[in-house]
Amino acid sequence: MKIQQLSVFLENRPGAIRTPCRALASAGINILTLSLADTQQFGILRLIVKDWQKAKQVLQQAHCVVNVHEVVAVDVADRPGGLADLLDLLGESKLGIEYMYAFTAGPRGGGKASMIFRFEEPDKAIKALAERGVNAIAPSELFARLGE
Repeated sequence: MKIQQLSVFLENRPGAIRTPCRALASAGINILTLSLADTQQFGILRLIVKDWQKAKQVLQQAHCVVNVHEVVAVDVADRPGGLADLLDLLGESKLGIEYMYAFTAGPRGGGKASMIFRFEEPDKAIKALAERGVNAIAPSELFARLGE
């Protein structure tokens, strides 16, 4: 139920994000979702792609610094308070969240939105969520939703 996410470290300067995006595009690798965070010194581009091993190799060949992290995709009720309710469940389990971001998984509807979570302990988080009736989205399901 864990998904491999690539974290690309970038200099915080205009145009730095073009290098990894162009390298992936040239290799025919589609970015399924991404998040960009920055500080004064650097940025972190977080990417989910279907073939993360190939993408990592392509990015390294483009002289990018890349790390791989395990993240968990979860459906969230698409209504006011849906995320707050999920965060309450996570809080009851005393699960540490390092970061999270939303992603689009096909057409909206069905009353659900989707989030990516980076947990301090992903296996513990998956188990705690399942015990409360919240299932992590399997990579194969995620990619099918995205038409990959």
